[in-house]
Amino acid sequence: MSAKTKEPAVRLLNVSRHFGSVRAVDNLMLDIYDGEFFSLLGPSGSGKTTCLRLIAGFEQPTAGSIQLFGSEVAGVPPYDRDVNTVFQDYALFPHMTVGDNIAYGLMIKKVPMKQRVERVREILEMVRLPGFEKRKPSQLSGGQRQRVALARALVNHPRVLLLDEPLGALDLKLRQQMQIELKAIQQKVGITFIFVTHDQEEALTMSDRIAVFNQGKIEQVGTPADVYEQPTTSFVAGFVGTSNVIDGTMAEALTGSPQTFSVRPEKIRICPADTPIPDDSVGAAGVVRDVVYLGLFTRYLIELQQGMDVIVIEQNLETTSMDVMSARGRKVMLIWQKAHNRPIMQSEGA
Repeated sequence: MSAKTKEPAVRLLNVSRHFGSVRAVDNLMLDIYDGEFFSLLGPSGSGKTTCLRLIAGFEQPTAGSIQLFGSEVAGVPPYDRDVNTVFQDYALFPHMTVGDNIAYGLMIKKVPMKQRVERVREILEMVRLPGFEKRKPSQLSGGQRQRVALARALVNHPRVLLLDEPLGALDLKLRQQMQIELKAIQQKVGITFIFVTHDQEEALTMSDRIAVFNQGKIEQVGTPADVYEQPTTSFVAGFVGTSNVIDGTMAEALTGSPQTFSVRPEKIRICPADTPIPDDSVGAAGVVRDVVYLGLFTRYLIELQQGMDVIVIEQNLETTSMDVMSARGRKVMLIWQKAHNRPIMQSEGA
């Protein structure tokens, strides 16, 4: 989804948050637009959750400005910001029914009972839990509790919804299902979702744009395709998916230039050792050092003649596990198109 307006829903201007000598967030500049599904992606301790808490108002910046729809919110408490937050642990009241959990914020705002009941019914329809009003959280599965927490956050019609790794407690299959459902709900309600995750596949699946965090800074902002296909730093290349980063004398031997570049494993073909190299391609001779059969695809570790290891991934279209295992120790020629070399710069946090 493209930005609905030129004015950002959320704007961070030179925002920092320091805890003593620790720079949890360091001079961030970021615009998140109305209607975007925007992910803050990074490893533990990279600053993404602190950034979310600053937007929510649970933390105050050490320096800089945070704006929601053009209005400065420094010092504005969380309950007076037009945002709501969904946490990983759901934070449901165990003694309340599903309906009462969802209606709690409406009750605090003194919304009349009849309107509360109707809005709870509507939001339960949206999250595909019709008729669950009378159940207790203990009677729900993990995925159902996650939907109730989402319904409670959305029932007040916030302009921005903040989600702090809300799928982290779910098993893999349910998490993948909920990724699709969460994106569908966001498109239906049409508001800005800001989603914190350390899972690059999750971010690539759902996001309109992604900010990749590393040591309190943003390394790259872009669409999933931009961040994956055109990483601008060595950190992004290595963190978002798997990538081969080639620099120095190895880069010069392969391309004629010492400029550091990355190439994704799935872009590389494993060919017989005597295969000629096309003019539009790069070739590197090596030996298959290790093979990992993963069902849908196989991951190969190739040791190049120059001593560097390169990872190659091939889909198992016709091969079996026995076929791929027999490749270990084989001399090969790796070939990939020059167009798939992505120049990158050294990460600030490296």
